[in-house]
Amino acid sequence: MDIAPFKLDIDELIADYAKENSTSLADFKRVWKAKKFSYLYEGRPKTNSGFFMQSLFLHCIGHLTSQSSLRRRLAGLYCLYCLYECQPYKPQFKIYLSLEECRQLKDFVITTKQNEVHLVPALVKRMLDKGMFLFGYMNLLGDDSEKQVEELTALQNKRVNFACDKLFANTQAESYMHMDLGVEFELDSIKKLSKEYAEAKKLALAEAGQTVDIEDAKHILQSDKLLGDKIEEVVKEWDAQKEEFYERTGLSRGNELVLIDNDESGVQHHEYDDFDELTQLLE
Repeated sequence: MDIAPFKLDIDELIADYAKENSTSLADFKRVWKAKKFSYLYEGRPKTNSGFFMQSLFLHCIGHLTSQSSLRRRLAGLYCLYCLYECQPYKPQFKIYLSLEECRQLKDFVITTKQNEVHLVPALVKRMLDKGMFLFGYMNLLGDDSEKQVEELTALQNKRVNFACDKLFANTQAESYMHMDLGVEFELDSIKKLSKEYAEAKKLALAEAGQTVDIEDAKHILQSDKLLGDKIEEVVKEWDAQKEEFYERTGLSRGNELVLIDNDESGVQHHEYDDFDELTQLLE
């Protein structure tokens, strides 16, 4: 997968913002919209979505933690935030941040405070509160970053496969997860039949009304909804509950986890000292 063109697009976006002589997120969003930058995702690969997103995030983090001007580093943070918010994946891919990068982010927040860019602490706090970050030990910045992103993605998928095997062993949960209720009910056929039945009732009563009094039978035509419409509502509710399940568990329809919030040793994010310091800094 060639990520280079996407990285060049990010570089151009950051360079254009740096020329604006601004430090605001609003101006960055204006440049983003002017370049129609969300169309970046139109060229996304059909496979290896995790590798693709982490590569984009990592490139932005590289700008954020670089020795460039403050505006370029701000653009790196703003781009990171916008790429996360605009991504087309559900549930969303989290931003992997190593402990070293967490320290650098903390230092950057301090720098922006000193330069009176008051939006940055609030923005980083928002990103933390929304759970945008996945903290870990592996530093992906460096010469072997592409290889390390691949290894991280492979490791996460391995954990997912293991978890799914345990979760769905000797149960019907997996079949329910992937079941299309509309197909199971033959929804299209039921809707067609219920519509034909309703039309037949109308026609039958209309013909009967030509010869007999049907006043007491008109209530038959006053049904609130067709059977097909009621079943369609059940199917939509089923699909909505499945989507909620995918979002809460981090599983996709292919049983692939977007990203795992804990590292393999079982250490939680809030146990990282630098994460604690960053959180305290933003309070």
